[in-house]
Amino acid sequence: MVILASGSPRRRQLLADMQIPYRILLRDVDESFDARLPPADVPAYLARKKAEAYAAQEIGTDILLTADTVVILGAEIMNKPADALEAKAMLAALSGRSHLVVTSACFREGDDYHTITDSATVHIRPFAAAEIDFYVDNFQPFDKAGAYGIQDWFGLVGIQKIEGSHYTVMGLPTHLVYNYLSRKLNVLSKL
Repeated sequence: MVILASGSPRRRQLLADMQIPYRILLRDVDESFDARLPPADVPAYLARKKAEAYAAQEIGTDILLTADTVVILGAEIMNKPADALEAKAMLAALSGRSHLVVTSACFREGDDYHTITDSATVHIRPFAAAEIDFYVDNFQPFDKAGAYGIQDWFGLVGIQKIEGSHYTVMGLPTHLVYNYLSRKLNVLSKL
């Protein structure tokens, strides 16, 4: 069985949609990182850090899955916004530009760790200030890196093109996660 150590409803839904059995185990983990770390390396670092926060006896013979996603504009990481003002500033910066989304997943079995990383380039159409205000006021994207969700209004009306996996942008590189877990859990025999 997989233990999903994530509060993300999107990650939960993606695992369920892949027919991967899982249970939830949550713990608050400090998500700070050294600012000198290259931005594209941050999600792998944080996914591993999250996995290390659990004791081996909590995991037992299961596979612990942790993940982290960052939005990178230029050389700057856009984390989860602290408030509406920061969310609007992030979205205004993304408007009419392309950015990189990097998601890492870390699998822990006992004391063994395996991390996978995938990235996608997202092209956003220009947004009017009133559209950004509407989105933030109605969708409150404060739990999302870069202040937007690919699966909600902003993504639906604003993404012109994605180079890479839609699901990597959503927060879990499902094609890589399924490949890894299908070998470990013999998923195909259960379908």
